[in-house]
Amino acid sequence: MNIGIGFLGFGHIGSGVWGVLNANADTIAHKEGTTFTLRRALVRDLRKPRAAALPDGVLTDRFEDILGDPGISVVAEFMGGVDPACGYIEALLRAGKSVVTANKEVIAQRWHRLETAAREGGAGLYYEASVGGGIPVIRTITDSLQANDIDSVMGIINGTTNHILTRMSEQGRSYDAALREAQEDGLAEPDPRNDVEGFDAAYKLSILSSLAFHARVPVDRVYREGITRMTPEVIRYGQELGYAVKLLAIGKKRGTSIEARVHPTFIPENHPLASVRGAYNAVFLHGNAVGNLMLYGRGAGDLPTASAIVSDCIVAAKAKDHRYNSFRNEARPAPEVAFDGNWQTKYFLNLEVIDRPGVLAAIAGILARRQVSVASLIQKGYGTATVPLIFVTHQTYEQSMLQAVREIESLPDIIEIKALIRVEDEDSA
Repeated sequence: MNIGIGFLGFGHIGSGVWGVLNANADTIAHKEGTTFTLRRALVRDLRKPRAAALPDGVLTDRFEDILGDPGISVVAEFMGGVDPACGYIEALLRAGKSVVTANKEVIAQRWHRLETAAREGGAGLYYEASVGGGIPVIRTITDSLQANDIDSVMGIINGTTNHILTRMSEQGRSYDAALREAQEDGLAEPDPRNDVEGFDAAYKLSILSSLAFHARVPVDRVYREGITRMTPEVIRYGQELGYAVKLLAIGKKRGTSIEARVHPTFIPENHPLASVRGAYNAVFLHGNAVGNLMLYGRGAGDLPTASAIVSDCIVAAKAKDHRYNSFRNEARPAPEVAFDGNWQTKYFLNLEVIDRPGVLAAIAGILARRQVSVASLIQKGYGTATVPLIFVTHQTYEQSMLQAVREIESLPDIIEIKALIRVEDEDSA
């Protein structure tokens, strides 16, 4: 079976997909009985030099050349962003052409529109590569864990931030130095905000938690906090307490209540996710039948992402009937689903205070009034005008902790709130 395929874009990822289709053509044909012919690739500038050569006549700057080609049944999208990608994908799906994409932003924000277009056109929408790059996490949830009630997902799903935090944790680099090195290594964009402020991970968690919990989790219901305020000092204090720091995407379901959050998190050093270093990704989930399960691998890069995209192209080409989500996939979540912004977890609180009598008692009084129980307290340094205080709490409510911190910050002897970091361990699950 030969399948005509089209590309929207032909940059880094597109070149990787083209490379995999060529290098592994015999393997794909042997395993799947399928071959692919690239008929058209849409680019903005026909004169721009390309990393890989394409056959004559394949490149075009007219979207209509792909939309109107009856020989193209599957289109792989590499443009990124919401516009114009969303409009192009919608038009292709309504025309009956299946679309494969790694574009987590367009899926997270316009999923309902794209799925509606796919249903109307009888086409398939495939997005395995949108979360975890080459890690088959989406297909694992949808095709392998159907018999499970999944109640939690927790993952390192942004390689840039994990690389930065690894450098800060292992080499004592400042955030600025670690970011600069990541940019020099090609692991961080010149404008890194999408990664370091947690937007990328929030898009991915929106998709992942929607599939895991079988309910649409809009990206605007995902709490988001980035890593830009992390310091080597705070990381070192956490290490002394037996913690590793990660930017975690966390989703939990309790009945019809869902919490979804992205933020720096301390986890025990013996947790499986603590060993995930550099630009690698991992997703740790729990199903009521399978128990704990972790998927690990390269979450980005041209070839790992191309692996997932080509896999989706094969599935799309061979599908007799395309699968659509059976949960209510609309712009707003189903009315029966509640989103919990007052989750329960443990907290690491680092304060810089004036070292004099009564300070600790005032802080402890506020925490007690807000029903925040202290598990441990460490004072670093003596004989100086100001000292660091480190509290680790028992499990408590998010809003109680935030209110306590606001009140503590207003005390006259508080110099600075250095860090408030959530802690996830077995008791927080």
